[in-house]
Amino acid sequence: MSADLDLIADDPDLAPLWAAIHARLSAGQPPETIASVRVPELPPAGTATLRSWLDTTTRRRSVRSAVAIGPTGVRVPLRELLTVLGLTADHLPTLVERAVGHPVENRAADRRTAATLRQELWDYTSQALPHLPALVARIRTAGVTDDDLASVRRLVDALAAATSQLPHIPAVSLAKLSHDCAGDPHYFDLDTTAGIRLVAAIAELTNRPAPSRPDLVRALLADYGVIADRLSATVLLYQVQAVGDGPVDRRLREAATPVALTLLDLTRTPPTLAPQVLTVVENPSVLEAAMACGSPVPLVCTSGQLSSVDHTLLQLAVDQGIHLRYSGDLDGSGLRIAEYVARTYGAELVAMDSSTVQEAGSEPSSVSLGPALETGEETAWDALRAGGRVIFQEHDAVLRQVLRQPGALPKAGS
Repeated sequence: MSADLDLIADDPDLAPLWAAIHARLSAGQPPETIASVRVPELPPAGTATLRSWLDTTTRRRSVRSAVAIGPTGVRVPLRELLTVLGLTADHLPTLVERAVGHPVENRAADRRTAATLRQELWDYTSQALPHLPALVARIRTAGVTDDDLASVRRLVDALAAATSQLPHIPAVSLAKLSHDCAGDPHYFDLDTTAGIRLVAAIAELTNRPAPSRPDLVRALLADYGVIADRLSATVLLYQVQAVGDGPVDRRLREAATPVALTLLDLTRTPPTLAPQVLTVVENPSVLEAAMACGSPVPLVCTSGQLSSVDHTLLQLAVDQGIHLRYSGDLDGSGLRIAEYVARTYGAELVAMDSSTVQEAGSEPSSVSLGPALETGEETAWDALRAGGRVIFQEHDAVLRQVLRQPGALPKAGS
């Protein structure tokens, strides 16, 4: 018989057969080498059609069909089928592409090409960063997709340019370094993969472990003349007592309202703090409440998650022997931050226990509690879960404890 390719390609009952052949060709198998193909889900009508083409009179008499049905699908003798249809193996790609609707792509050849390109990339990386073998190994272990080859090569070039100039004298900003080495001032931002790789590179060059705390990351970079952003983020200080004679000390002594200090303030002209109990809070609203009620408590506000400037101030206080208290929102993230501050800086937690939850009574916030914590004080979490609501620092039950001077009674209205 002479087959009409369009007719058999459009037969829906034979679609699984053409899909199976398409997969074999896409895997890289030459069409002339495919003797038979197993089709997992061939409809009965498709099986009947194939048998009508392939089962000769002799075969029918032997009660043994050329199209065998087994537990894993239907086995179709492809070479015999092509002969019966008057086709050759050269017709197969055109037939299955017409039936399946997309071209046959030799994935085996593509994989070989991709493997070659990846090996070339790793060779290039080793040659560009011979002074950073550990980082090269880490980049290689992370792997790369075909779409990432260009971006990894860009990263390697940027790291090679950045590390070849260390240490920078005079110091250069991280944004300037990023611009000059990658054409983008944000390329080495510390929350990006490129920024993390740059920190790891400098740590390897100095034979030091890569730090994770943001203030220590910036300190490492600064040691080699790279200044990460030290102006935009601030920490708020209110009624914090300073006894030094530097500019920051004078600002703190003269201020009647909260003072915003940058990382530059704390590293270039750090204050000398007087002996005091320093209460660190999560939200600026607590400072507003302190001003409204005339609380004398020295306060520091980190405004949520700890940034580099917050870590720097907390470490400065610890180094100067200052006793720290910490209070945050009674929710998942607040308890997690509190647990970290207590563990890292030895802070005493205030208004973050089950008794605070009980004092809040039946009037917590309207915000539902989030998922359970992996860390944090279990008793506080259990008490919160019973109510199912977050208790924010703006709640009077929290403010009364935070704004009370340690060892004294709260003032009226606090």
